[in-house]
Amino acid sequence: MKHKKVFILGMARSGFEAAKLLAKDHEVLITDMKEQDEKQVAILNELNVKVVITKEPLELLDNSYDLLIKNPGIKKDHPILIKARELHIPIINELELAYHYLPQKVFLIGVTGSNGKTTTTTLIYEFLQAANKKVHLGGNIGIPFSQFVLDIKEGDYVVLEVSDHQLCDVKDFKTNVSVLTNIYPVHLDFHDSFEQYKEMKKRIFAHHTKKDLAIINKDNIEAFTLTKDISSTKEYFSRIEKEECYLENDAIYYQKEKIIDTKDILLKGNHNYENIMAAILAVKACGISNEAIKTVLTTFKGVEHRIEFVRNIKGVSYYNDSKATNCESTKIALKSFQNPTLLILGGLDRGHSFEDLTDAMTNVKYVVCYGETKNRIKEYCDSLNISCDIFENLQQATLACFKKSQANDVVLLSPACASWDQYDSFETRGEEFKKIVNSLGE
Repeated sequence: MKHKKVFILGMARSGFEAAKLLAKDHEVLITDMKEQDEKQVAILNELNVKVVITKEPLELLDNSYDLLIKNPGIKKDHPILIKARELHIPIINELELAYHYLPQKVFLIGVTGSNGKTTTTTLIYEFLQAANKKVHLGGNIGIPFSQFVLDIKEGDYVVLEVSDHQLCDVKDFKTNVSVLTNIYPVHLDFHDSFEQYKEMKKRIFAHHTKKDLAIINKDNIEAFTLTKDISSTKEYFSRIEKEECYLENDAIYYQKEKIIDTKDILLKGNHNYENIMAAILAVKACGISNEAIKTVLTTFKGVEHRIEFVRNIKGVSYYNDSKATNCESTKIALKSFQNPTLLILGGLDRGHSFEDLTDAMTNVKYVVCYGETKNRIKEYCDSLNISCDIFENLQQATLACFKKSQANDVVLLSPACASWDQYDSFETRGEEFKKIVNSLGE
């Protein structure tokens, strides 16, 4: 990787950090269609990185480039990527790039799945920290691998959330432990088919041998079936069967030894118990004690933007679930509450159906929708005879819920859509929701 000429397609966090990582030893050009943060552009310019903002980037790429690094959200049929393949320029992403900077003898844990990735990844990190291990957290969780890879030393632990988008463009990336939380048909607009999506998820087990560990949800038929032929040593978690880690009599067990009663766990819900079991299996591979695990589970309140309690106003509880970018995630959130619920839906239109929400809509008494999907959501709610109003933005939608809600209600932002029609990330969307809620009067 010394003295290469590198083309980076797409800025965002990952492109910015990749450019910084490469700048010392390489000639780097980074391009994006949107105007970028002036401070970040200034930092890159100071590092002699060429930043080009243009809606016509195709002419920038020629055969003088040795490598192309793409933003994970860019589809494989982008004209730049087609041209790169024609010019035989290797295409990777920021995750793969950073992997090649890892020192030897680092224990790497990767977590993927349709839902539960962030909570599982964070729990693994917290368990290792509680056991006083030197551990680093990043990946799709919002901290690019390139941002901290140079801080990693031999003997350290690294925990990465890995998305299907990232797995599309990895070549050598390999973990010591890979976790597959579950698989549902999501992101099909990006992958074109469910089969292709599943094959991307399977890549997290690439290069595994029997020395490496795969942790799999036994109760999720897609995850169980997909991984039957992988080379890893496999361990399963289950709420139904007695596997390596399982749920029985309202307690979580590891190899028939009780770890903790569910009543003592702050995180509630079967989806969270699955995340916890996956995380326990991952850290047991690192020799972590039950005491460290229990310390975390009795204090950990959950991750930001995932069914995150914001505030109670006149008996109405507001929850930020901005990370719910698909219907399956929104179903999980809805099933977490028994209270009458006012639901905020909407965002980027990927053409996905909202029919999958139906069996979870029992307690929903009012829906507000906004963004590109607002008209389709309105039609869906009308078909269920659920009251629904359309708004232009999140602020208007939230204020409508504030006016309609009554004591003992839940107001839930769980959009079932990506944020990119109006926001640059689900985090930005969630932060705005919390700001709006915290500005509401008593």
